[in-house]
Amino acid sequence: MHTKPGVKILITGGAGFIGSNLCDHFLGKGYKVVCLDNFATGFMKNIEHNLSNPDFTLIEGDIRNIDDCRKAVEGADYVLHEAALGSVPRSIKDPITSNDVNVGGFLNMLTASRDGGVKRFIYAASSSTYGDSEALPKVEDKIGRPLSPYAITKYVNELYADVFSRTYGMETIGLRYFNVFGRRQHPEGAYAAVIPKFVMQFMKHESPVINGDGNFSRDFTYVDNVVLMNELAMTTDNTEALNTVYNTAYGDRTTLRELIGYLKDYLSEYDTAIKNVEVIYGPQRAGDIPHSLASIEKAKRLLNYNPEFSIQRGLKEAVSWYRENLKQPD
Repeated sequence: MHTKPGVKILITGGAGFIGSNLCDHFLGKGYKVVCLDNFATGFMKNIEHNLSNPDFTLIEGDIRNIDDCRKAVEGADYVLHEAALGSVPRSIKDPITSNDVNVGGFLNMLTASRDGGVKRFIYAASSSTYGDSEALPKVEDKIGRPLSPYAITKYVNELYADVFSRTYGMETIGLRYFNVFGRRQHPEGAYAAVIPKFVMQFMKHESPVINGDGNFSRDFTYVDNVVLMNELAMTTDNTEALNTVYNTAYGDRTTLRELIGYLKDYLSEYDTAIKNVEVIYGPQRAGDIPHSLASIEKAKRLLNYNPEFSIQRGLKEAVSWYRENLKQPD
C-alpha cells in the first residue's frame, strides 16, 4: 500500500470511536488529515494528542450545515465519511434526528465532495442494511427489508452514493461495518455498544444484562480490521473495486453467551472476582436481528482484504485498553 505525503484526507466524525482511530492511522502514514466533528457523539480527548501535529486540522462543524461541509472538503483528495448518529434504539426513539444527520448530512457531504473535486468518497455503511434477510452468511447483493429507521438511513446512503457515481462520475465505496469494537469505544450512556458496556460493568462487579437468551450471534469486528478496510478502499487502483459496497468484518460469528465467556476469561486475569459475576437475561430488544455473519469474499477478491484480528485477539487488545483508560474520568 502506497503512502503519499501531502495527500489530504477529510475524516468526518473524526473525534468519534472509529474516526479517531482513522485519524491516528493516516497521520502515522504521513497523510494530511482534516477532522470534521460537532462532538455530538465524539470526544476531544480522542484527538487532543493530534492537535499539535502540523498535518492535523480540526474543524468543529456539523454535516447538517452545507457550508461546514464545503469548508471541510477544501483541498481534500479523499473523504472518509464516518459521521453519523449510530444506534438502532436511538433511531427508534428519535427517527427525525437520525434521518437529518444520516441522510441529510450524508447528501451534504456527497454534494460538497462532488463540487470540491474529491477523488474518492469512502463511507461507513452498515450491516443493519441486511434487515430481515435470514440468509447466512450475508452477501453484499442480497439484502432484506430494513428493521429500523437507522437501517433505512444507511441503505439510503448506499442508494445516494450509487446515484452520484452513475450521474456525476464520482468514485464511491461503502463499507458495511459489522459490530465494530475496540479502543475508544465509549462505555456509557443509553446507546453504549455492548462490549465496552459489559467490560465496564464487569470491572465494577455489576451484572451485565443480555437482551434475550444470549444465543443471538454477531460478527464482532475489531477496529483495526476496519481501519485496514478504509485504507484498502482509499488506495486501491482496481477500477472493478470502485462504486460498490463491501462487508467490513472478520467473517466469523460469536454468540452473546460466548462473548461473555471471553470477557470473563480475559478480565479475570486481572481480577479473579470477575469470574463469579452473574449475568442477567432480559427481554429481546426491538429491531434486533437474531444472527449476523458477513461473507468477506468480495473484499478479499477485489481489495485483497485479509483481516488480522479475530474476536479473541481483538478482545484481548480491547480489554487491555479499557483497563488502562476506564479508570480515568472523562
